[in-house]
Amino acid sequence: MRILMAGASGFLGTRLAARLADAGHEIVRLVRRPPHGPDEVRWNPGTAQLDPAVVAGVDAVVNLAGAGVGDKRWNDAYRALIRSSRVETTSTLAITMAGLPAEDRPTVLLNASAIGWYGNTGDRVVEEDAPAGEGFLADVARVWEAATRPAEDAGVRVVRLRTGLPLHRDGGLLKPQLLPFRLGVGGKLGNGRQWVPWISMVDWLDAVVFLLDRTDVAGPVNVVGPNPVRNAEFTRELARQLHRPAVMPIPALALKVALGGFAQEALTSTRVLPGVLTRAGRPYRSGFSFRHPDLPGALHAALHG
Repeated sequence: MRILMAGASGFLGTRLAARLADAGHEIVRLVRRPPHGPDEVRWNPGTAQLDPAVVAGVDAVVNLAGAGVGDKRWNDAYRALIRSSRVETTSTLAITMAGLPAEDRPTVLLNASAIGWYGNTGDRVVEEDAPAGEGFLADVARVWEAATRPAEDAGVRVVRLRTGLPLHRDGGLLKPQLLPFRLGVGGKLGNGRQWVPWISMVDWLDAVVFLLDRTDVAGPVNVVGPNPVRNAEFTRELARQLHRPAVMPIPALALKVALGGFAQEALTSTRVLPGVLTRAGRPYRSGFSFRHPDLPGALHAALHG
């Protein structure tokens, strides 16, 4: 396929673009700077500028664009950027796709979303049919997903990737924890009872490729592992694999001082299961299966793979 990607230079996008290219797909990258080669096209989602001819020439669109929620300390300006960087990119792509003649539209839009949709679920297990929760990230996810509607209404298969916390030593949830753990000062966050919806990087990539190919799956999909754990268990397993102690819990107050508004999200408990991925394969031979269904294997792959 010829695949148009937004966010191809990010933590997840870089790895997905390489995986798709290795599989023989042609990747066209949307960039906001002058293009560096024939595989890049400039756009400006802030002003909804995207050449419709670029979109008409592809089979699928993958949108992973968005400012990192854990990259900076939250203030009002960064909260606005987190929201606009997701909604503007999604809206620009969806509206452009909807405006094309039916025969020129890409057949599928895989659009990033997040398990932040559910807010704080406590110990309650949720799947894709659960309503949006409360809080800043839940509000962002609500408008982010709503921005895909023009494409969906035009008949495009839209998959909303409610991604959890992919594990990889070079980014995401794991990278900022490695140094303190290796120094022997790592520990659980707050009381450690919050649920962590992790997924191995290879399973995240497998799931996205699976959803790209499976024409019978649309709507929200929880891209998380099948066995979430509490933060305290995650902490113990990470410490075990790094051969370090984990005896210094990080109090909630210290998190608030260090992270500002993001601290509350870091302490949020989201007990999410991959309902669609788990069920999608049951009537078929080509169903989805996790390579790392349990945390020890996923962490080992993330640290040593």
